[in-house]
Amino acid sequence: MDRIVDKIAALGVPGLILVAAMAITGWAGAAAITAGLALLGGPFGMLGGIAVLGILGLISQGLTEYGFEEFFRAVVYELRKQGKSKSDIQKEAG
Repeated sequence: MDRIVDKIAALGVPGLILVAAMAITGWAGAAAITAGLALLGGPFGMLGGIAVLGILGLISQGLTEYGFEEFFRAVVYELRKQGKSKSDIQKEAG
């Protein structure tokens, strides 16, 4: 088990998310990977799931390097630079 854990840990947060998604599916092996990626990808399927894992990797790296508050503030600042108003950002956030 230690070898497997080391390999998953090397993937970082995306690896943990994929393991959780695979566990939720109730499948095993390649079917679990396929179903887990499709679950993460939503309407975009497995390819969308791979993209989601890549984005999660970028987000987790930013949070690790800069902390939540600074990272969040920088993203909101960038959205404002792109012309989005405060109310537009709030609406998108749900």
